[in-house]
Amino acid sequence: QLQLVESGGGLAQPGGSLRLSCVASEFTLDYYAYGWFRQAPGKDREGASCIASNADSTWYAGSVKGRFTISRDNAKRTVYLQMNSLKPEDTAVYYCAAVRSWGDSYYTNPDDYEHWGQGTQVTVSS
Repeated sequence: QLQLVESGGGLAQPGGSLRLSCVASEFTLDYYAYGWFRQAPGKDREGASCIASNADSTWYAGSVKGRFTISRDNAKRTVYLQMNSLKPEDTAVYYCAAVRSWGDSYYTNPDDYEHWGQGTQVTVSS
């Protein structure tokens, strides 16, 4: 069973940067598509960024496009979310999710995912 562990969250100033990491328990990272989702208090979980299994296709929510970058390192079994120019509205618990896939498809619907990490808190505040 695939397990995902997120890290890298914390407190950042507006305009600052954080890099989130998601480490998978299996070395077959390349057979999964991944997504980063976030959930603020009192709000639904929403997609922030997604990446296909072949890493050729990515997706970004309009609210983060141009500021966040998703990437993956299959050798390290890790998916990253580089977050720059952080805003207070980025404050949320960020979750890594994975679903078995072998093409260039990404998945923006959380219902499509089979595996979820425990989440890491990101707080952007002065």
